[in-house]
Amino acid sequence: MSTQSEAVLEENLIKRLSQSVYERIEIKNEEELISNFKVQLEKLNKCQLTDEEFNKILLFLDSGSIFDKAKKLRDHFFIDRKDNPFYIKFLNQKDWCKNIFQVSNQITMEGKHKNRYDVTLLINGLPLVQIELKRRGMPLKEAFDQITRYTLHSYKGLFNYIQIFVVSNGINTKYFANGQKKDLQFEFTFFWKDLENNNVRSLDDFADTFLEKCNLAKMISKYMVLNESSKTLMVLRAYQKYAVEAVLHQALEIKQNGYVWHTTGSGKTLTSYKVSQLLAEDESIYKVIFVVDRRDLDLQTNKEFNSFCDGCVNTTKHTGVLIKNLTTDGKGKLITTTIQKLSKAVKTAGDKAKLQRIKDKNIILIFDECHRSQFGEMHQAITEFFTNALSFGFTGTPIFAANSDGTRTTKDIFGKKLHEYVIKDAIADKNVLGFSVDYFGGAKLKDIPDKEVSKINKKEFLESDKRLNQIVDYIIESYDSKTRNREFNAMFTVSRGGVVHKYYDLFKKKEHDLKIATIFTFKANEDLSEKEHSQDLLDKYMKDYNEMFKTNFTSDDFKLYHADVSKRMKNREIDLLLVVDMFLTGFDSKLLNTLYVDKNLQYHGLLQAFSRTNRIINKRKSQGNIVCFTNLKENVDKAIALFSDPDAMEDIILPPYETFVKWFNQDLDRLFKLVSDACEALELQSEKDKESFVLIFRDLIRNKNKLDIFTEFTWKDVNIEEQEFNDFKSAYLDIYSEFKPNGDDDGESVIKDIDFELELLRNDRINVDYILNLLEDLDKNSSSFEHDKQRIISIMKEHENLRSKIDLIEKFINERLGNIDNKVTSVSEEFDDFMRQERKEAMCEIVEKENLDENKARQVFEVYEFSGKIDEDLIKQAFLEKLKFKERKHKVNTIKFEIIDLFDKFDY
Repeated sequence: MSTQSEAVLEENLIKRLSQSVYERIEIKNEEELISNFKVQLEKLNKCQLTDEEFNKILLFLDSGSIFDKAKKLRDHFFIDRKDNPFYIKFLNQKDWCKNIFQVSNQITMEGKHKNRYDVTLLINGLPLVQIELKRRGMPLKEAFDQITRYTLHSYKGLFNYIQIFVVSNGINTKYFANGQKKDLQFEFTFFWKDLENNNVRSLDDFADTFLEKCNLAKMISKYMVLNESSKTLMVLRAYQKYAVEAVLHQALEIKQNGYVWHTTGSGKTLTSYKVSQLLAEDESIYKVIFVVDRRDLDLQTNKEFNSFCDGCVNTTKHTGVLIKNLTTDGKGKLITTTIQKLSKAVKTAGDKAKLQRIKDKNIILIFDECHRSQFGEMHQAITEFFTNALSFGFTGTPIFAANSDGTRTTKDIFGKKLHEYVIKDAIADKNVLGFSVDYFGGAKLKDIPDKEVSKINKKEFLESDKRLNQIVDYIIESYDSKTRNREFNAMFTVSRGGVVHKYYDLFKKKEHDLKIATIFTFKANEDLSEKEHSQDLLDKYMKDYNEMFKTNFTSDDFKLYHADVSKRMKNREIDLLLVVDMFLTGFDSKLLNTLYVDKNLQYHGLLQAFSRTNRIINKRKSQGNIVCFTNLKENVDKAIALFSDPDAMEDIILPPYETFVKWFNQDLDRLFKLVSDACEALELQSEKDKESFVLIFRDLIRNKNKLDIFTEFTWKDVNIEEQEFNDFKSAYLDIYSEFKPNGDDDGESVIKDIDFELELLRNDRINVDYILNLLEDLDKNSSSFEHDKQRIISIMKEHENLRSKIDLIEKFINERLGNIDNKVTSVSEEFDDFMRQERKEAMCEIVEKENLDENKARQVFEVYEFSGKIDEDLIKQAFLEKLKFKERKHKVNTIKFEIIDLFDKFDY
């Protein structure tokens, strides 16, 4: 039987949707789309619109970004009729099943280029869901890449109201929220799931579940979030939606407590926000109180909640404000606070009296990270005071009997587990990364017998100068490897006592260029025998911090210092943060990828600490790196078994170094069966052979990306020399240059749709400055000059970010390098002058070649340089000749790509 074509897949989907109450409608172009929209809008609002009124609606809908339009979709438009004014709604968010559902296909839109879209789902005449299909056997990524191309080339008008994209090849189907091209990443596409966390993969099953009309309208109406801070659309994942609905059912119908177990890093904040928001909207609920257990988390929660819904949360800077928010009826039903403030309010006589009138109100208490502080007197005092309150907990690491230390479990406190999504699920779904766990010296987790390390636990050994020195040396040596040449950063957690001070002093004495900071709490009354007080030491460390970052903190400003450290860690301004307990829970930074550990961790504490490193950001961050200086193997096994299942180890902990070497060499065998060297790769004629080369080498660079993390990696362990690998890399990039998309041709090439994963080849340290340093040593009078020059050019060919500058560097070497007087100017200064002149000439070439007005063209260049935006109207104003519409449009596109290429070439 032949492979099912894309057209058959498309037709079968439309038939399936048509059978489930979607009206099939034929829409050929934008004009018919707008005409249909008017009809459906009138049906929804039970009105007749004049052409003038409808044109005003179109004008209102047309302005703004994708984010602005998502807000307009959920808003109303006022029709100002003298006799009977009324509001038009575009989406029925309350009775979502009562919207009007249609399906169409092959709608043609023309922007920069003409495109026809596969399947479009219209709700009330607006195209809110776009489905792109690829035939069975084709990678899902190609459908995703097609959508990102459409965002550049043709999505406009009402198609900018798309809320959700769906991509499928029949056997695999995923969905994601709309956004600007820069916000669309394949890593953030999601599978739909059933209630048991099984992926709904096939297009037929996806159509029956996710695309079922009531579920789809509900997802758009209730389970999307418009993030005000990032101006992006967010759509809940299946497990988040199920958890929200489970809590709503438990709170509003069953009226009993419960808790949600969603692993760290899986988006608990968004889930808990949605729960809080929807409960606060219910008329039967008096207040929803979101309770955290630390002040810094209170600030963080307020910031994140308000990013989801600006101004929707009442903050509580002190207990007085909390009481005022609690006792004020009406608006401001959602309140965030700390458990300390809330317990103080219900225990202090004066505050307690003010709260008497609301103690029996229908209140919802939502406890964040309920594994930590909800087991003591504060929690008990709160739940005993509010007699009619329901309590719900969210945690990534519940307390079970095994990790309870004989105290109460999460179930004892909160009752029924309402939904779970464990770390094994999150790693399988690529919502978080797995971990690569090393021991000091590079030995792998499975290579160290317990007997060898279990006895090394005496304080005098663990704190000996020799041991601490070795560890510090190892961290300095391994840092660049672990953090991918400082693209990411690291934390180092140590045991309590004086160890943190010893480590800090050792780092200060060693030769390195790492920016190191530390933060820890101190007791007011410490044992001061033979040591300085921790607060005085922290002040001393803060002086180093102040000098490094031009700040002015002291231990009296601890909260401000904490916030500043957090911000600089997230911005990757700090290389290594030395901590004891702080930042091991509740701290999220996508740029943190490594945790060095010299302390005992177990159960929830271990998994929480490890999970600081496994947030997804890009392809170069392939795992969270854990380096242990004490034997935690048994603890790791127990924690993973407890919080996932006993068989999850291989899914959560990455294989050892030797396995990656084996996989790399296996991929090499595949490569050498196709071509013997890089020259042969460049001589491949057929697209099929070129495609095979690209796919094999892509697998190699993925594995190489992971090998680079291991400090013991050496080219001797793999069956290829480094230079030969780099030659293949150049061939890979040459094929990319041959097939990379451009503005003039959509093309039918299969290779054009392949994700080349250039991101994995980026190396921030191999940049123009690096090349200029090499040029400092290049002597035109030396016999090795040509060889050295070619070596520099070869290095540039190996790095995609430098390839566009090869001609410039070569011209600089030939024309300027031999004439530099080092006493007067440096190579870098001469290069700056050279680049300014070359860029000016390149701009003049564009002006002359395209016959443009020089002043207007200069304005176009300046606008792009400072804003990153190309002003098409200004380009048209720069034309010195009259052109027909199509000629003018083509010329605008040509100039745009010339400008982008020019600035890419001269950006360094």
